[in-house]
Amino acid sequence: MSPGDTGLHVYDTAYGRVGLAICWGQWFPEVARALVLQGAEVLLYPSCIGDEPHDPATDSYPHWVRVQQGHAAANLVPLLAANRMGREQLAGAAAAVTYYGGSFIAGAQGQVLAQVGASPKALAHGDRDPAPELAEGFVTAEVDLAALAASRVEWGIFRDRRPDLYGPLLTKDGCGGGGGSAYGYGGSSKGGSKAGCAAGCSGKEDGH
Repeated sequence: MSPGDTGLHVYDTAYGRVGLAICWGQWFPEVARALVLQGAEVLLYPSCIGDEPHDPATDSYPHWVRVQQGHAAANLVPLLAANRMGREQLAGAAAAVTYYGGSFIAGAQGQVLAQVGASPKALAHGDRDPAPELAEGFVTAEVDLAALAASRVEWGIFRDRRPDLYGPLLTKDGCGGGGGSAYGYGGSSKGGSKAGCAAGCSGKEDGH
């Protein structure tokens, strides 16, 4: 398996312009922002996420949902996350993975509009149902894309962006290099904290 090299694309459909990213890409805010900057009115993330055989006590479902809600809210676009179901023994893995489903639709303010396995009461305030795992099915929601486009203009979150400050996002370590920390320490190679940049490029990977 190797990283994708086809870029990030937006597709014109009968329902609007859809920005598509697959599975692992959905965890990165840069991906969501890049798709919306290219004109995506809706984000669609086909997913393949399940339990963690190496750490059975970890429930990744709440984290997964919150991250996607954040992408929707930060970009003021609805987001559809479709997750697979079933159990699969991966080649070379000691234990099988159970994919927990729980697909959902987030609104442009991050609220959960619909969620497989959720009760209407749980979604009354736009919050996810805390326990829809192993939920199989499909859901739908209606949104006004024209109204959301006007809202994005009104909020100014794209108008007021400062790409001149975001150079570190184009590097692996925040300093313009390809190595160093995998976490990013907030240092900048231009106009920022030299101490922070030095720490970020020191090769430390403790996340602090």
